[in-house]
Amino acid sequence: MKTVSTATTHPAPSQTGDRPPIPLVRPTVEPDSALLSRMDEVLRSGMLTNGVWVGRFEEAVAEYLGVRHAVAVSNCTAGLMLVLRSIGRGKDVVVPSFTFMATGHVAAWNAQNVLFADSDPRTWTLDPAACAEVAPAAGAVVGMHTFGAPCDVAGLQQAAGSHTPLVLDAAHGFGSRYPDGTMVGSKGLAEVFSLSPTKPLSAGEGGLVTTNDDSLAQELRTGREYGNPGDYDARFVGLNARMPELSALVGLSALERFPHWLERRLSLVRRYRRNLADLPGLTFQDVPEGARSSYKDFGVQVAPEVFGTDRTQLAKSLSGEGISTRFYFDPPLHRQTAYRSETAPAALPVTDRLSERMITLPLYSHMPEHDVDRVCDVVRRAHVDGFSHAV
Repeated sequence: MKTVSTATTHPAPSQTGDRPPIPLVRPTVEPDSALLSRMDEVLRSGMLTNGVWVGRFEEAVAEYLGVRHAVAVSNCTAGLMLVLRSIGRGKDVVVPSFTFMATGHVAAWNAQNVLFADSDPRTWTLDPAACAEVAPAAGAVVGMHTFGAPCDVAGLQQAAGSHTPLVLDAAHGFGSRYPDGTMVGSKGLAEVFSLSPTKPLSAGEGGLVTTNDDSLAQELRTGREYGNPGDYDARFVGLNARMPELSALVGLSALERFPHWLERRLSLVRRYRRNLADLPGLTFQDVPEGARSSYKDFGVQVAPEVFGTDRTQLAKSLSGEGISTRFYFDPPLHRQTAYRSETAPAALPVTDRLSERMITLPLYSHMPEHDVDRVCDVVRRAHVDGFSHAV
């Protein structure tokens, strides 16, 4: 069993010489007079929830993604909880272990048994072949668009079986596209997005559930209101999972600018890959042919025996130059305290390797190009220094 890292975030010093630090992420926001005026109107109206702007935001998202329904919720975790609630308690639910903890938590909160499956070594998303080994008795499969790269929906559905619902954790995936050209948000029983400050599209906080299932959409709208359809006779045990009007306004304003922000983000990723492509021992995530990733994060695997140093030393080198990094996802879910049992954890070799070697580099949509170059220069020096010290 690997040794669990207790410090996976590496913030940069507040100042390094005459150069400002480079943060790992920053929300991209562009407040304008129209947005501020609408926010003022909402505050003066006294209707901070259940007003008109959540509905307008939902309509705009549904049109952008090409889906029948977009249901706004307070956060992605609440959205996933409501979707899995619709499947039923006591079911086995397959989830990837190489993901954020909320992907597993939502099943546990619904009294469902979490079954972990391994990831694909190229795309870092849930591996359909590994899923097939544990899916036959499952009540649902939860796929994850890791860092925004679309998972293999067709392969996962085949592994799960035609009668097992496929739910997609799209927390990272707003703006991503599937290989068939459709937007992430349009597959499976439902897809659930996060709008937290670290995401490519942010409403400050919040989430979105997209689905083409009319009855599920109605259930979600009731579920986010405690299960109360309006007559105060709760049909089931729901949540307070409403999105505030102010968050909807921020999200709607961001959506208008999102295509530009996303293209800017993708250009920064291309710059990273060009600058680092010739360095041995660095592996980038594969995005399926014809697909598009939102690149919520830019992750790199570091093979120390080839690169010259391990990811821990690389993180220290970057931090010393005022550059923040993070180890995603270490520890993976099956090694976290909340999911340990008296039995040995499942054998997930790809997940363990990813969690031991992954480092994410700074990326946000308004990041200056020269900051990308600065990060790459430090990575390159760390490679050279690693081999010179070895000699």
